[in-house]
Amino acid sequence: MPDGFLLVDKEGGCTSHDVVAAVRRAAGRGVKVGHGGTLDPMATGLLVLGLGRATRLLRYIQEGAKTYVATACFGVATDTLDADGAVLDREPMEVTQEEVEGVAARFVGEIMQVPPMVSALKVGGRRLYELARAGEVVDREARPVTVHEIRVLDFAPGDYPEVSLLVRCGGGTYVRTLADDIARALGGRAHLTALRRTRIGVLDVADAVPLASLGEAAASGSLPVRVIPPAAGLGHLPAAAVPSGAEAGVRNGAAFPARLLGPGEGPIRILDGAGVLLAVYRVEAGTARAEVVLS
Repeated sequence: MPDGFLLVDKEGGCTSHDVVAAVRRAAGRGVKVGHGGTLDPMATGLLVLGLGRATRLLRYIQEGAKTYVATACFGVATDTLDADGAVLDREPMEVTQEEVEGVAARFVGEIMQVPPMVSALKVGGRRLYELARAGEVVDREARPVTVHEIRVLDFAPGDYPEVSLLVRCGGGTYVRTLADDIARALGGRAHLTALRRTRIGVLDVADAVPLASLGEAAASGSLPVRVIPPAAGLGHLPAAAVPSGAEAGVRNGAAFPARLLGPGEGPIRILDGAGVLLAVYRVEAGTARAEVVLS
């Protein structure tokens, strides 16, 4: 089994852990498998799995920009901010598409967002969703997140308008909270009735395999799907050829002057002459230091 990324089109009703388990069965014993960002059971769409040494690169997948298509029901609040939760409040909202678009535009950029109680963040050593299941509600600090784009795709008017949104955002953004915050700014509440992730970084759900095919692969004892090489999977990061005479140093994680990689800062893919990913380096204060070395 080659090291790399496997793209899965997750179905509704299953967890990200279920998908990882299916891939482990199909890939065979001894193959490391991890995922690059969970999807709630209700949500569908792109789930990126790392195989073998590529599991060490999943942090860069998690940090990549993500695109979602979400449908929200305005005027109805639930305790989970989605359709799986219990209804807390129901109050008709007479809003227009133009009003939703105007308010949504205010949430583009770097904003502060309070994580929902159903998130996987830890407070006091326990995940928030565990506390929520126990009926506990705790204070959560607002965190900065980045929203690159919000676009209204469809609007069904009525006492409880159904609004379809395209959201492109940075890692750590909760779309369910974003929809509810937009509704709050309009004087009401909202919850998600559907959520689909379509893209992470350069990876698109159009290239993903359905979950059902993984079950078939597990039954046959093989994984007959394309595994994306690490260098291509991290295509949203800038790339640099290994500096002349420095390949052995890169393979050993040695630091070297950033000028050898050219301009820019942040994580950079270091590729050999064949375009194979050797390592990911981070450039700061004029020095390039290894974060992950694959070879």
